[in-house]
Amino acid sequence: MATHDDRSSTSGGYSDDGFYSTSGVGGGVHHFDDGTRAIGGDAFDKDTKSFDTTGYTPVADFDEPAHHDDLEDERRPFGWTAGPDIGLLVLRLALGGAFVVHGLQKVFGLFGGPGIDGFAQYLQSAGFREARILAWVTGVTELGGGALLVLGLFTPLAAAGVLGVMANVIALKYRGGFFAPEGVELEVAYAAMAFAALFAGPGRAALDYNRGWFRHPLLSGFLCLLLTTGATAATLYVFR
Repeated sequence: MATHDDRSSTSGGYSDDGFYSTSGVGGGVHHFDDGTRAIGGDAFDKDTKSFDTTGYTPVADFDEPAHHDDLEDERRPFGWTAGPDIGLLVLRLALGGAFVVHGLQKVFGLFGGPGIDGFAQYLQSAGFREARILAWVTGVTELGGGALLVLGLFTPLAAAGVLGVMANVIALKYRGGFFAPEGVELEVAYAAMAFAALFAGPGRAALDYNRGWFRHPLLSGFLCLLLTTGATAATLYVFR
């Protein structure tokens, strides 16, 4: 009697062999101990690190969805727009131009301004010590800061200087009213514009383009805000 054990003809009789289909080739026997581990029932955990994949057609991983080239639902990357840069340019020109004129009034007495002597007298009557020095500092800050804003150069520092001047004016002028001409409406508007330029940056239409403070407007704006806060406090509580 033949003792031949034909396991291949018995359904479910495989001990360690499995049937795999290859590309363009008929059935063939492949051993499970090449890296496929049974994890219960008919399910297997694929560990392909030890597979000999010669002659096999690659298939998608079990856990990865199939990719389709014809899918066009991916979001397009956000494109650059000139809108914010035009807005920041207009903001800088308006704010900087206004303070250039104010600085010329205080430093040179142009456009009907008081000049250094007249502005120093005003500061002294308001209770400030070292009024002439403060007059020069205020006038140069307005003139220089305004010019730098127009050019878009050292924008965070220029905006911080303008913001500090406006903070002092608001503290000096405020008497409980907001609306012009007696209130601080205009000064608050100037301060808000300076604050926006301080943290938004100059925009691309500026000499600051691609400088360090242009690429990191939040950090540079915060540092300059601390600087102008200290200068404003010193002016109000040391010189007055």
